[in-house]
Amino acid sequence: MSDSTKYLLPENRIPKSWYNIAADLPEPLAPVLHPGTGQPIGPDDLAPLFPMALIGQEVSTEREIEIPEPVRDVYKLWRPAPLYRARRLEAALDTPAKIYYKYEGVSPSGSHKPNTAVAQAFYNKEEGTKRLSTETGAGQWGSSLAFAGNLFGLEVDVFMVKISYNQKPYRRAVMETYGARCVASPSNETDSGRAILADHPDSNGSLGIAISEAVEVAAKNDDTKYALGSVLNHVLLHQSVIGIEAIEQMEMAGDYPDILIGCAGGGSNFAGLAFPFLGRKLRGGEDIRVIAVEPAACPTLTRGTYAYDFGDTGHLTPLVKMHTLGSTFVPEGIHAGGLRYHGMSPIVSHVLDHGLIEAQAYHQTACFKAGIKFAQTEGIVPAPESTHAIVSAINEAQACKERGEAKTILFGLSGHGNFDMQAYTDFLDGKLEDHAHSEDELARALGELPPVAAE
Repeated sequence: MSDSTKYLLPENRIPKSWYNIAADLPEPLAPVLHPGTGQPIGPDDLAPLFPMALIGQEVSTEREIEIPEPVRDVYKLWRPAPLYRARRLEAALDTPAKIYYKYEGVSPSGSHKPNTAVAQAFYNKEEGTKRLSTETGAGQWGSSLAFAGNLFGLEVDVFMVKISYNQKPYRRAVMETYGARCVASPSNETDSGRAILADHPDSNGSLGIAISEAVEVAAKNDDTKYALGSVLNHVLLHQSVIGIEAIEQMEMAGDYPDILIGCAGGGSNFAGLAFPFLGRKLRGGEDIRVIAVEPAACPTLTRGTYAYDFGDTGHLTPLVKMHTLGSTFVPEGIHAGGLRYHGMSPIVSHVLDHGLIEAQAYHQTACFKAGIKFAQTEGIVPAPESTHAIVSAINEAQACKERGEAKTILFGLSGHGNFDMQAYTDFLDGKLEDHAHSEDELARALGELPPVAAE
């Protein structure tokens, strides 16, 4: 059995520009609508939440956007991130497929999230912001923004989904170590949180609820802006460093993926790896099959509706066209907290609607089984979110074996699971259960989509 092969670029190969897939889309995205008027929003409508530099990136159609040098300087703490060929996993599967993974767990917070957290903190500091408010599911985003905020001298308030707040105390400790304040959501600190608690005192929370709380804090305080760890265009733009590096690393390996796989909750990790490859295809380059993998307990892409919806439960955010389960949908308390979001990035939704990518969904017990297989062969305990990409990669490799095809598979290992060991303990003890939503369950939340969704 051969050891896994590591492909590591030198520090001077950190990308100098982010890649913006909006420049290569076959059709432009649907406009973002004002929640009150239903009309397309302008920059001034977003100014209470975001600095103008990020608003400009949100609507940009330029293919390349320069990465500021202060951001690249921070990136040097962990970038370029390694790409591995998983030879031990290949051998264990006895597959003719070649399996590679791009590993983002080498960052300070242990995931891909600092790629955008550092950029957002930088632009907010440049425009005079004093404090950032945000939400977090599993805690990877909250940890990352806490890290970035500290570097640029910003206060950070994190509303953490209550089920994850209770499941993952060490993530809270990381945020607090970096200097952030972490609050269980729903909380009594906001009107949005108090309204939820009045109706559901025992609520486990959701990303939609936590977003409402964080947005409310930003909207009510002039010195505070809101920072989002996924979904929006500028977030996916910053994550493109993953795929840009991976393309060069695959060239180092003398290979190119036939199949690319990423886990998907809001879409940032998936898009960060996939979009630079997909952009090459859209510009006439190599063909590639791209798969977004989500939890069956929160099946946004596979069972949701492509429609205009709110990004939050309290209906404070603009309306975006995306694959959604409805803003009032509250998923089960699965351990992949970073994938428990009712909606999907508008750009990811757009490329799925155009048939440029495909979507798969898996239950959490199958994902953890695959994650343990990966840990036992490759030595890294993956984040619960990342196990969704792993189970898909394993299944694709096994399909290659059945068909006798030597395809090349690349998947994103978005982070390590070192703070998620309770989840693995629960799995090994047989305590994890799979939950499949009935059509009636999904229909109830989808029945509350805003009227524009029917237009």
